[in-house]
Amino acid sequence: MIKEFKEFAMKGNMIDMAVGIIIGAAFGAVVKSLVDDLIMPPIGLLTGGLDFKDKLLVLSPGADAAHPASAIHYGAFITVALHFLIVSLAVFMLVKAIQRLKSEKPATPPPPAEPTKQELLLTEIRDLLKSKNS
Repeated sequence: MIKEFKEFAMKGNMIDMAVGIIIGAAFGAVVKSLVDDLIMPPIGLLTGGLDFKDKLLVLSPGADAAHPASAIHYGAFITVALHFLIVSLAVFMLVKAIQRLKSEKPATPPPPAEPTKQELLLTEIRDLLKSKNS
């Protein structure tokens, strides 16, 4: 059973998938920082200093700390939606670039090299032998 698991875990597809998941998690952290640290501050500035993360619509106020308010956190949703849009745009651009690279026509092969002196001499000898035999 351990041998079978080792064979399964060491298959190329499994390793590729693991690498993809790790890179995807790191990419998610980069996109989160991009949205939180670079995109949302200018949007907040344009909207008068609003911080979307803290925006909510209170449905019913809480009576005390044991019974908190019911609220719709639409600011958090806006932030997550922006994350999604940025990630989907980045993936789209990546796929387009990969497709462009795949569809590029291969470079024309270089012209054949000039024959060497030895090849020229052997060709002359062959042609002379053919002409004498004819």
